[in-house]
Amino acid sequence: MGSYVPNTMDQRKAMLDVIGVSSVDDLFESVPHEMLVGDGLKLPNGLSELEVRAKVTAMAERNRVYKTILRGAGAYRHFIPSVVKSVISREELVTAYTPYQAEISQGILQSIFEYQTMICMLTGMDVSNASVYDGGTAAAEAITMCKDRKRRKAYVSACANPDVIGVMKTYCFGSDTELEIIPEKDGRTDLEALKAMVGDDAACVYIQQPNYYGNVEEAAAIGEIVHAAGAKYVMGVNPIACAIMETPAACGADVAVGDGQPLGLDIAFGGPYLGFMAATKAMFRKLPGRIVGQTHDVEGNVGYVLTLTAREQHIRREKASSNICSNQALCAFATGVYMTAMGEEGLRQAATLSMSKAHYLAGELEKIGMKRLHDGEYFHEFVTACDKPEAVLKALDDQGILGGLPVEGGILWCVTELVTKEELDRAVAIIKEVG
Repeated sequence: MGSYVPNTMDQRKAMLDVIGVSSVDDLFESVPHEMLVGDGLKLPNGLSELEVRAKVTAMAERNRVYKTILRGAGAYRHFIPSVVKSVISREELVTAYTPYQAEISQGILQSIFEYQTMICMLTGMDVSNASVYDGGTAAAEAITMCKDRKRRKAYVSACANPDVIGVMKTYCFGSDTELEIIPEKDGRTDLEALKAMVGDDAACVYIQQPNYYGNVEEAAAIGEIVHAAGAKYVMGVNPIACAIMETPAACGADVAVGDGQPLGLDIAFGGPYLGFMAATKAMFRKLPGRIVGQTHDVEGNVGYVLTLTAREQHIRREKASSNICSNQALCAFATGVYMTAMGEEGLRQAATLSMSKAHYLAGELEKIGMKRLHDGEYFHEFVTACDKPEAVLKALDDQGILGGLPVEGGILWCVTELVTKEELDRAVAIIKEVG
């Protein structure tokens, strides 16, 4: 830290004298000795810019970049118009935070306002917040929104993304909330089991649409069951699928959440992503984080402000309903630019192409003996039976194709609009050779 601390040695000695210690090391007496670095970090000598670039480039070349990707399970490779990266790369817009000084941050605030508006249009909900960290966080925060003194139990479909369920369990553990898993039946949420489970203590029920296996849930019917029990209905949705499927609002959802990654964010080592959250008007005061609103000044000019931000999230610590104080403003901005560039028709086309190509692949795989495990409608993911998943995926990998994800009973496949028919036919031919 020597070159980064602006104080002189005399100034440091004076400060140490005031607090009654002779050296900086004395400040760490309570730390176990074996935890201290005695001889320094032994870092190599510094390199020139040219040498650093060569070294980092060599490291990057070790990454495996697949031209054809047939895997989703929560991270999806979609086409991203070049305008997205061009706009969000402007240095005045590169920030991860919602600004406080509205008078000097109108551009950022407007971008968040537009993002919120488009999320509401996509989900059919009344209000959206400025985003949270990721889809799992959004789902977990939705449980907190729905709890009250008498209702402190959350019910989660077994057909939801297991990583999202993991985040929800962590949140529930920390907030003394009971979480129960609704059984799966034939690749979908078991409605009869749901009816039997949900009682007077139910705060909310969470389902994923389409679910982890790609199957389309009976979302409207589930909503009726949930509301009949007096609980809140939370839907986790794929935003691309929302372009052609019934919106969460049309299915009766009280809260709609999900990961905005498919909306213009690269699948770059799992992040950074963003979680979107939208709710009905009756629930909007329970949304965590911030909401940006549009107003007018005394002269009638349009302006943007933080309409709602729960201060208790900043100052009440463990007593707060939520500790989300920040958001993913740059990622939210990117999704806003993406949705603007794609437009309603572009999003619908991306969804339609993804779905039709997935159905084509499923049909071709069935011809060579890999049948779908589940009947019924699905979006752009599906599970097929497979006797030799390791061999199949290795054969694809050897040919530069990232195959589906191994799951219980078979392989979970995904197709987006970026995969061509020729690539799908090539993949099927490779799989057929495995036998």
